[in-house]
Amino acid sequence: MTQTTADAATGKPTETDELVHLTDDQLPMILVVSQKLRNFVDLVGRFGSWFAMPLILITAFDLLIRKTGKGQVWLVENVSPYFGSTLLQELEWHSHTVLFCLVLGFGYIWNTHVRVDLVRETLKFRKKAWIEFIGLNIFLIPFTCVIVYFAFVYAYDSWSINREAGCGWYECGEVSASLVGLSHRWIIKLTLAFGLVVVLIAGIAVWLEMAMVLFGPQNLRFHLSTIEWPEAEGSTIEGKERLDLDQAPDELERRAKALAAQNASAAN
Repeated sequence: MTQTTADAATGKPTETDELVHLTDDQLPMILVVSQKLRNFVDLVGRFGSWFAMPLILITAFDLLIRKTGKGQVWLVENVSPYFGSTLLQELEWHSHTVLFCLVLGFGYIWNTHVRVDLVRETLKFRKKAWIEFIGLNIFLIPFTCVIVYFAFVYAYDSWSINREAGCGWYECGEVSASLVGLSHRWIIKLTLAFGLVVVLIAGIAVWLEMAMVLFGPQNLRFHLSTIEWPEAEGSTIEGKERLDLDQAPDELERRAKALAAQNASAAN
C-alpha cells in the first residue's frame, strides 16, 4: 500500500491535496441543510435546558412548605390549589420530562451523550465515520421513526380520553390518576413525541455530515458534530476543547500581574 492510498484510507488528504476550511458561505447544499437542522436542534435544546430552573425551584418550594404543615393547607385553601403537594410533585415530574426530552437531540449534536468508546476511540477516522453512518442508518433513524409514531399515538390517546361532544380541542382528555392532580396529560405526552422528533432531526443532520465525509472530497474541512478530523484528534473531549495544562496560562499569575499593574497605575 502506498502512502497516498494509506492516507485516503484514514481520511487524511493526500500530499497533492490542500486542506480547504469551508466558511458558512462556501458550504455545499447538503451541509447547509445539515447546519440549519443542527441550529434548530441547538435552539430547542437551549430552550429545554431552562426547565432545570423551575424543576429546582418547585422542588425546593415543595420541600419548604411541606414542612410548614398548616401553612401549606392555608395556601391551598386561600391562595391556589397549586400549592398542594400532589400538584407540585406532578409539576416537578413534568418539568423533568420537558428538560429530558428537549435536550436529547442537543446532547447528540454536541457529542455529550453517553458512548462506550473502548473500541471506537482506537479506530481510524474513516472507520469512526463508517460506524456513525451505519449506526444512523440501521439503529438511530429507523428506531426513532418507530418510537416517534408510537409517541404520537400515545399523546393522541391521552387527548381523546373522556372527550365528549361539547369539549373544545384544548379541553377534556386524560387527567391525573390523583383526584387533586393535574389535567391535560396529553400536553406532556405530546412534548415527549416532539422531543423524539428533535432527536430524529439531529440524526439526519449528523447523517448528512457523515455522507459528506465518506463520499465527498477528502480535503474539505467543516464542522463535525460527533467525530474529529484526523489532524484534530485528541483536541476535544465530550464535545469541548481539551485544556492543555502545559500551554494554558497560569490564572493566578495573570491575576497577580493585572493587580500589580492596577496598583502601579493608581500610584502614578
